Amino acid sequence: MSRTPLNTRTVLAGLLLVAVGAGCVALGFWQLDRARERRGIALNIEQGRAASALNLNAPALEPLTVKNWTPATAEGYWRDDLSVLLDNRNLEGRPGLWLATPLALADDRAVLVLRGWFARPLGVDTALRVITSSERQSIQGELVERVPRLFELWSSNKASRLTFAANPNSPSVAKAPAIDTGKLPRLQNLSLVELSEQSGLHLLPVVLMQTSASNDGLIRVWPEPSVDADKNVGYATQWFGFSAICFIALLVFAWRSTRRR
Repeated sequence: MSRTPLNTRTVLAGLLLVAVGAGCVALGFWQLDRARERRGIALNIEQGRAASALNLNAPALEPLTVKNWTPATAEGYWRDDLSVLLDNRNLEGRPGLWLATPLALADDRAVLVLRGWFARPLGVDTALRVITSSERQSIQGELVERVPRLFELWSSNKASRLTFAANPNSPSVAKAPAIDTGKLPRLQNLSLVELSEQSGLHLLPVVLMQTSASNDGLIRVWPEPSVDADKNVGYATQWFGFSAICFIALLVFAWRSTRRR
């Protein structure tokens, strides 16, 4: 009995099954890598929060060695004149902004504090006025290495967009009983280097996300990276299942093709 040679359609179908199956295997291993990354992030958060609280006023502090999520305290005076709004910071689906204000410490240092979230004024709503105080503040929070960034489609190579209405180097800055957020500079992302250059402050290379209570009307709920590794493991199982279906189909297809020959 003569054997019928494999036609082009049969070969292409077999190659397609191999390619799809191999792609599913690759996606499965990628999901397992993502699961390992998330477990690592969860471990870093746990270790950071389990560490002893740091005093940012301590002169011997080396912030560059600090892990994210480490608890910290700082005492100083608000530099309300150097406050900045961070735009497009949603909370539970509600559009809003973060208020960031430097806290002046002793020995000519300062730390940028993310003070909290408030809803974006819409329509005829007036801008929020955040109650502030000229007295010495004691702030508790958690440290991160930079202000959490959002994706920007365009990045400008021009001069910094961050400007302040008052002279930041003035030796005497009048204190108001509240910050008028409608008059503050608004940015999507803010770097410590940019703020230091524009303000003249010697900022610590960390950011303090405030968690302590304050009568200012702000909500202090900060985003955390996703650490749900089980979800990635579930996705990996699905991809490996799809690859198994492809290779089983390939075996069946090859067996049938052999019988027809």
